[in-house]
Amino acid sequence: MKTIQYTPKDFKSDQEVRWCPGCGDHAVLNAIQRAMAEMSIPKEKFAVISGIGCSSRFPYYMNTYGFHGIHGRAGAIASGVKVANPELCVWQITGDGDAMAIGGNHFIHEIRRNIDLNVILFNNEIYGLTKGQYSPTSKEGSKTKTSPFGTVEPPFKPGMLVLGAMGKFFARTIDNNIKVTVEVMKEAAKFRGTSVVEVLQNCVIYNDQVFAEISDKQHKLDRQLVVEHGKKMIFGTNSDKGIVQDGLGLKVVTIGQDGYTEDDILVHNAHDPNPYIHMMLVNMQLPEFPVVFGVIRAVQEEHTYDTKVEQQIASVQSKSVIKNMDDLMNSGDTWEVK
Repeated sequence: MKTIQYTPKDFKSDQEVRWCPGCGDHAVLNAIQRAMAEMSIPKEKFAVISGIGCSSRFPYYMNTYGFHGIHGRAGAIASGVKVANPELCVWQITGDGDAMAIGGNHFIHEIRRNIDLNVILFNNEIYGLTKGQYSPTSKEGSKTKTSPFGTVEPPFKPGMLVLGAMGKFFARTIDNNIKVTVEVMKEAAKFRGTSVVEVLQNCVIYNDQVFAEISDKQHKLDRQLVVEHGKKMIFGTNSDKGIVQDGLGLKVVTIGQDGYTEDDILVHNAHDPNPYIHMMLVNMQLPEFPVVFGVIRAVQEEHTYDTKVEQQIASVQSKSVIKNMDDLMNSGDTWEVK
C-alpha cells in the first residue's frame, strides 16, 4: 500500500484567515495542519466541526470536510457525524464558552460516552467574538465587560471537568509551543475514544497576556512541565527540578538537594486507570507548581461508543426477518383495502 504524503499546505484552504494579528489561534491552526500532514490519513477522511466563537471559524481555513454549527452544539453535531460515518477522523473545534457554558451538557456527555473523536478546546478565559465578557474559565477577580469590578465566581478547570465526566484522554498545550502542540494533536488523533486537548490561547484584544506568567521566555522552563508517558517528571532551566510524591500529594524538589536524587522523581503513567495522580497534575498551578503540558491521561478502552453502536446494528440486522422495505410494509398487523 502506497504511503500517503502530505504537507501542511495541503490542509490549508483558499480562504483568508480572519483572526486578529497575533491571535494564538493562528499557531494552533498551523499545528493541527502539521499534525494532519504527518498522520498518513487521506484528506477526505477528515471532518472539522465547530460551534460559535473565534476558534469556530476553523473549518473555513481547513481544506477538509467541515461544518460550522451553532453555539454550544458542536459536540452534538460531531457525535452524530462520527456515529453515522465511523470511518471519518472527526475534529471538534470549540472554545471555553462554547464548550462549557451553553454547550456544557453536550460536552460532558460526549466525554462520558467515549465517542472516538478529538475535542480541541481553545481556552483564552474570555468571550472574544462577543467582545470581552467573562467566561466559565475566567479567573476569579477578572475584570471584564460584564464584570467591571471583578468576577466573584470560581472558574471551571477543563481537565477536572473531563476527569469528572469519566474522560479517558486529556492533554494540555499552549499556543506558542508548536512542537508540543503538534505531538499532542497526533497522540489525540491516534487515541480511540474521546480525546480532549485544552489549548491555552492568548486573545490579544480582550485578554492579552493572560498566560504571560507561564509562557514568559525567561522563566517558562521553570514554570512548565511537559510530561511524557514512561518518563520522569523533570523540568527546569537546568533540568534539575522534579515532582515527587509527598504523602497523599505532590511537591517540587531540586535534584541533588535535601537528599533527593533522580531516582526519587515520579515517572509519568498516562495509562493508569486510576485518575488520582492525573487529577493532581491537572490541578498544579503557579507559583507552587509548574503548569503541566502534554498528554496527562490516555486510558484506552476496548470499545468506543461508535463501535458499540456498529456492533449493535450488525447484531440486530443479522437476526431480523425484515430485510427490505417490502418485508417492513408486510410485517406486523396488515390489511387489504378493497
